[in-house]
Amino acid sequence: MQTMAKIIHYRNKCIGCGICYEQQPAFWRMSKKDGKATLLKATAKKDLFILSIPLDAVEHTKEIAKACPVRIIKVN
Repeated sequence: MQTMAKIIHYRNKCIGCGICYEQQPAFWRMSKKDGKATLLKATAKKDLFILSIPLDAVEHTKEIAKACPVRIIKVN
């Protein structure tokens, strides 16, 4: 039985709109260096950032992924 889901963030394609941070500040911050969103406590794998999240956060995170104008947030 799976107890966690994953957020996958393609950070290099981020345009810095801030929707993810505004709607889910527990998982996101906006970088002062480059203005892009940063997935907190994520593991970097090449150009991807991956974070395990609890199942009760999945639906809200999927809404945020849909709101992202460049569609660079995925939820598995």
